[in-house]
Amino acid sequence: MEKSLEFRNIEKLFPGVRALGGVNFTARGGRVTAILGENGAGKSTLLKVMNGDLKPDSGALYINGVEQHFESPDDAIKAGISVIYQERQLFPLLSVAENLFPGQLPKTKLGLFDKKKLMADAQAIIDKFGLKIDPRDMVGMLPVAYQQMVEIMKAYRRDSDVVAFDESTAPLTDSEIAILFDYIRELKAAGKVVLYVSHRMNELFEICDDVVVMKDGQYVKSFEVANCTEADLIKAMVGRDIGDTYSNLKRNDKFGEVLLELKDVRTLAIRDVSFQVRAGEIIGLAGLVGAGRTETARAIFGADPLLGGEVWLEGNKLTLRSPKDAIDAGIFLCPEDRQMQGLVMWRSIKENIAMPSIDKLSKGIFVDYKAVEDLADEAVAAFDIKTPDNDKIVGQLSGGNQQKVILGRWINSKVNTKVLILDEPTKGIDVGTKAEIYKLICDLACRGMAVILISSELPEVINLADRIIVMHNGHITGTVDRADATEESVLRLAMLD
Repeated sequence: MEKSLEFRNIEKLFPGVRALGGVNFTARGGRVTAILGENGAGKSTLLKVMNGDLKPDSGALYINGVEQHFESPDDAIKAGISVIYQERQLFPLLSVAENLFPGQLPKTKLGLFDKKKLMADAQAIIDKFGLKIDPRDMVGMLPVAYQQMVEIMKAYRRDSDVVAFDESTAPLTDSEIAILFDYIRELKAAGKVVLYVSHRMNELFEICDDVVVMKDGQYVKSFEVANCTEADLIKAMVGRDIGDTYSNLKRNDKFGEVLLELKDVRTLAIRDVSFQVRAGEIIGLAGLVGAGRTETARAIFGADPLLGGEVWLEGNKLTLRSPKDAIDAGIFLCPEDRQMQGLVMWRSIKENIAMPSIDKLSKGIFVDYKAVEDLADEAVAAFDIKTPDNDKIVGQLSGGNQQKVILGRWINSKVNTKVLILDEPTKGIDVGTKAEIYKLICDLACRGMAVILISSELPEVINLADRIIVMHNGHITGTVDRADATEESVLRLAMLD
């Protein structure tokens, strides 16, 4: 019998928000079904209902024609469902091998933990995916891309009938994406049901057979990939034609004096990194996983201690003992891992936005809560954060809206941003909002801000950055001006030793 997954009249309500409003569609085995929609469309909520993280208020889920009701994610796993979320579900202090076999560690005939078999089984899976990691490596010490691959390998080990990918390629570079797509093709050939959530249109057209579009928690329309265009999908998502993503951007062609300069900066992860960023200039940092892009950003932000070299701002040498020193100087970072490094997930939107500005939002020793509320209102309006109110807990927002909260923290009327470092700023953000973020980046440059952009999407870097600094293995291998930049030229430098 053909495998299938059916959502029948699924509804889910949260206080003040109708997250899902009667969602109906069927995904067939042997085909890859994309779920597409803007942030807040209900995609991740639907996957959480499917995975037993949330219980629907009404409606039912059917697997191979059999109605299912899950009390927990463990029930869903037993029913043959695996979900790889965009925010990883890993144990950072445990090894790769232990994360691949959670709660199912092999035992000897005497009932003792069989570490040798665990490592051998884990190594076999790692070899299957062609990754250069050791099963003994602590997961929390791996680059984000490899952590995501550990999540994907967990799903492979389970051999589930239904596998869903929620923005799984967001932290990956092209080489890891190619490995993932090979795995998805294997799932498809085996007749599995595959759901694929991504805002990267080129991926949908490469790997998917069908597309289901959602908006405001409701099913909108289905397409066969072979019979639709990117413009068709965008129009169904946002209800309008947003035009070409990059051609309408207002560029800054008048750079000021050097605002930020790195001189032979060295940390545990990077060496001899030197470059300048002028006022009004957008610098892209490109490279493969482990190249040192994020580590360079962390060094500028004072998050990683310098072992050598200097960071200068406006002609003054900085002493960066912690991120507070960078913040006080006007250097701000939107980190790659927003949940672990960027947000306090159990705090509200307004608290997260106000944190770095709390001294400016106080009268003496007392916090001016009206000023805090006004600042949150400013950010919510500027970035179109979808929330019933500013007291909403950040951990309850969609991934894209969480990213917007971070942007709202650093770009508002209470902070004087001189240098803005954006590490994967559009990760998990829909195509309509991406266009808004691109416009914002260019607008900030036009206002004289220095912007450093890190992205695993090469078209993003090539089309936004005025200059692209390419890194490999912790050092700079070359610089390319936007006029001369192609994916081929950047990748060639990214693979130089």
